[in-house]
Amino acid sequence: MNTTATTPRPSVMQLNIKERAALYAAYIPFFTEGGIFVPTTKDYRLGDDVYVLLSLPDSPQRYPVAGRVAWVTPAHASGNRSQGVGVRFPNDDKSRELRLKIEELLGASLGMDKPTQTI
Repeated sequence: MNTTATTPRPSVMQLNIKERAALYAAYIPFFTEGGIFVPTTKDYRLGDDVYVLLSLPDSPQRYPVAGRVAWVTPAHASGNRSQGVGVRFPNDDKSRELRLKIEELLGASLGMDKPTQTI
């Protein structure tokens, strides 16, 4: 009899961002490793492992991110915010490259004080 416990596989989510404004609204710069807001109606808990296939504006490439849920925005959240999860990027070289690519795309808009889906 095999009594080995299995770890649930991470949930896979796809996020296709077509415009810089949408990227600005979804990017989470205050995580040291970077992160992204993913709209979803599926229930997640803090710390859940997730796998995000991320597409950025003006790029045919899809960036795979094995991240972790760092916050949850519930349905009917205040401020008219979309339901979804904030996914923290892992602390690795691929995530650092992705963070630099996102920040390069956003450029000066990173310092703006426009509302986002994050904080």
